[in-house]
Amino acid sequence: MTALTLTNVNKSFGPVHVLKDINIEINDGEFVVFVGPSGCGKSTLLRVIAGLEDASSGDVHIGEDLVNTTPPSKRGIAMVFQSYALYPHLNVRKNMSLALKQEKKSKDVIEERVSEASRMLDLSDYLDRYPSELSGGQRQRVAIGRAIVRHPKLFLFDEPLSNLDAALRMNTRIEIANLHSALSASMIYVTHDQTEAMTLADKIVVLRDGRVEQVGSPMELYNNPTNQFVAGFLGSPAMNFLRGELLGEQGDHTIGIRPEDLIVVPNGHLAVQVRHVEELGGETNVVAEVSGTPVTIRLFGQSEIRPGDTLHIDVPQERRYRFSTTGERL
Repeated sequence: MTALTLTNVNKSFGPVHVLKDINIEINDGEFVVFVGPSGCGKSTLLRVIAGLEDASSGDVHIGEDLVNTTPPSKRGIAMVFQSYALYPHLNVRKNMSLALKQEKKSKDVIEERVSEASRMLDLSDYLDRYPSELSGGQRQRVAIGRAIVRHPKLFLFDEPLSNLDAALRMNTRIEIANLHSALSASMIYVTHDQTEAMTLADKIVVLRDGRVEQVGSPMELYNNPTNQFVAGFLGSPAMNFLRGELLGEQGDHTIGIRPEDLIVVPNGHLAVQVRHVEELGGETNVVAEVSGTPVTIRLFGQSEIRPGDTLHIDVPQERRYRFSTTGERL
C-alpha cells in the first residue's frame, strides 16, 4: 500500500516558485526524511502535505484519497513541530488527550491511548505535571505523544529536535527511531541535519531550490550520489572536491573523495599542507590544503600530525567520484 503520493506538485508565493514539479511516493510503514539546506522548500512541502498550504498545482494523495481540498483535520495526519506548541495551562495528560476529546472519543478510548503513548515515551510518571515543570526533551516527547494518541495515517515531523542540545538530540533521535519500529507507522521527517537523515531514514529525499535532487536509502545516496550537490551534502566531514588535474587526470572535471578514503602514505603523489587538526579521541580529522583547495582527511584513532606538517596522500581509483563542470556524475 502507498501511504503518500505527490504528483507534479508546485507551490508559488506570488512570483516566487518555491516547489517545482515534486513527484514522490512513500510506502506504508516507511520512515522518509526530507533533507536539504535552508530555503530548499522542505518545510513548505510538509505543509502542503498537511494541508496548511494549498498546492498551486499537482495532486496530493494520502493513501487512496485525493486530499487537495481536504482540510488538515480531515487528512488523517498528525504533526510534530519544532516548537513544542503545548498548552501551558494543561497538564501532560490533558495536552495529550485534547485532540481526542475534540474528536469526541470515549473516556475509555482516551485513557487507553494516553496510557499506551505514555508507556512508549516513558512519560507515565509525568502525566500530572505542567509543561513548565518538564525539561525540553520531556516536552518534545509530550508533543510526540499528542500525535501518537490520534493513531494517524501519517506522522509529519518538522525539525522536531532543533531546540534540543546535542545530547538530548541524540537520545530523542533514538526514541523516534524506536517509536517508528514499535508503531510500524508511515513517517515524514524534515531536517537540515544530514546526520539525522542518515541515522533515521529508510528513504531520503534530497531537495535543492524546490526540486528533488535524488531519492534513495541513506547508503544508496552516500555511495552512489547522482550529482556533486548530493555528494557534498551527505557525509560528515563533507566530501572533498579537487580538480582532476591535481590527481593526474586529464579533462575538465572535478573529483570527489570521501575524507575516510584519503590514504596517508610516505610516497603518496599528492602533497598537502596541514592547517588544523581536530582530535576527537576515537578519530582525528586533519584539515589540510593543496593549491588553495581545502582537503579533510579522516583518520581512525589518534594521531601525531600537527599544523604545519606536510603529508603525502593517495586516492584509490575505485574511491574517486567524477563530476562534470555542471556538477553531474560522470
